[in-house]
Order: sequence, then structure tokens, then C-alpha cells
Amino acid sequence: MRVALAAQGELAEYYLWRPAAPDGVNDLYTGRVDAVLPALAGCFVALGPDLSGFLPDSAGGRGQSVGTYLTVRVTRSPQGGKGPRLAVQPGVAPGESPGLIKRGPGPLIELAQAHGRAEILVDDYELMASLRPALEGRLRHQADAFAPFEDEAAALAEPTAALPHGARLHIPPAPAATLLDIDAAAASAMAPLALNQSLIPALCRQIVLRNLSGALLIDFAGLKSAQRAKLAEPLKAALALDPLKPRLLGFSHHGFAELTRPRIRPALHELT
Repeated sequence: MRVALAAQGELAEYYLWRPAAPDGVNDLYTGRVDAVLPALAGCFVALGPDLSGFLPDSAGGRGQSVGTYLTVRVTRSPQGGKGPRLAVQPGVAPGESPGLIKRGPGPLIELAQAHGRAEILVDDYELMASLRPALEGRLRHQADAFAPFEDEAAALAEPTAALPHGARLHIPPAPAATLLDIDAAAASAMAPLALNQSLIPALCRQIVLRNLSGALLIDFAGLKSAQRAKLAEPLKAALALDPLKPRLLGFSHHGFAELTRPRIRPALHELT
């Protein structure tokens, strides 16, 4: 199922949701500490017969002992061959053996909770009925609810994106980092600094819509090294609007703007 947050007639956030195969974010588990690893500043926790996760010291792992039972919440879904990231969940007693206690709400309910006054348009009566207990009074059936966003949603599956003034964004992902390469293309006649400054809001919007996370490297178009620092403040201002609050770490020797964005759910290109 497609889940979108629309603001002023435009896509603001976009997710693919598979209720039959949930991503695990915010699931609650009874876990058993199986290994304490000081070198990794955390411990591995068994969540069931075939599932384990990593509990960082900073999220409640410090001081835990092998064999301890505790209740944990999934803070990052399994991705890239790694198990889920965990945090201790206070106030919920663990069970007698590792296993699922409660599924997380999923992206639709989480968006609804974050935007408590927003109306929720649903194009499927069966889904609407299943959501009614949690979202009573906010649901309205509209068969063509997604129609205004079909083209843009389809474009999000592509590794390139159109930017203002005819510029293009190329997004080749890799396991360690994602590069966002801006090509001036039809906008080559514009002054590079002015062009890149004008592209920042659209660039950051693509990061949110595609849920690009982890280490991000932005290669701005045609900038001299002395001009790069002038992009720092407008880039920080645009990133501040992101619900996950990415951080600009600076500019590398190769001229890339280096960002880090919390990796909670898989990026869109990993789901399509």
C-alpha cells in the first residue's frame, strides 16, 4: 500500500507499506541478552528462534549481562544484511521467553499520530474498516485520492529526478553511502552558486520522499571550493524541515557535502 503525506497539494512524505510483511519499526519484543560486546559498545539480544538485534549501550545496553531478559523496542528495521537496532522499553514487563509482544503501528498510523488534525483519505473500503478503531472520525473514502500524485510517485522509483531550471539529480546508491550528484544540464548557463542555492529545497525534498538515509554525499554542480561554504547555511535550513533532522557534517576534500540522516526504515529504492 502507498502512504503519502500531502501538504499544500504536494507530496511531503511517501512510504510503501506492506501490512503482511511489516518492517518491524517500533515492534516490542521480549529479548534475552546473548552476548555483551564492549568493543561494539552494545550487546546482541535474541528476539526469537531466528532473529536477533543489537542493543547499543546508549539505548540501554550498558551494564546488561548475558542471560538477562528485558523488553526492547525496534528503533531501526533490519537492513543491509544486519538485524534490527533496539532500545530498552521501560514500563513493559518482559515475557518468559524471547518473542514478539506487539507490532509497531506502521507508517500510516505514525503519520496520523504526528499530524493529529489531518484528514485521512483512503481509496479502499476494507482498509478503511480495519483502520477505523484507531482513526475513528478522521477517515474519508475517496476512490481517486492518490490520483494527483501518481506521476511523481512513479518517478520516485527512478534513479534520477528532475530539479528546477532543467537540472537533474542522479542518485546511485551503495551499501556504505548514497551519492546525490547534481547535473546542471539545461541550467548550465546559470551562475553555479545561484543555481545550487536555488536547488537545495528540491534536493532535500527528494531526500525525504525517497527516505535516503545513513551517509549521504552531495556533489553540487560546478562549484569552486571557495563557494561551497556559502551553501552551508541554506542547506542546514532546508534540512531542519526534514522530520528526521539530518546533520550537515561539512564539506570533504573532494567537495562533497557530507550529511548523516537517521536510518530507521529502508530507503524507497530498497523496497521497489
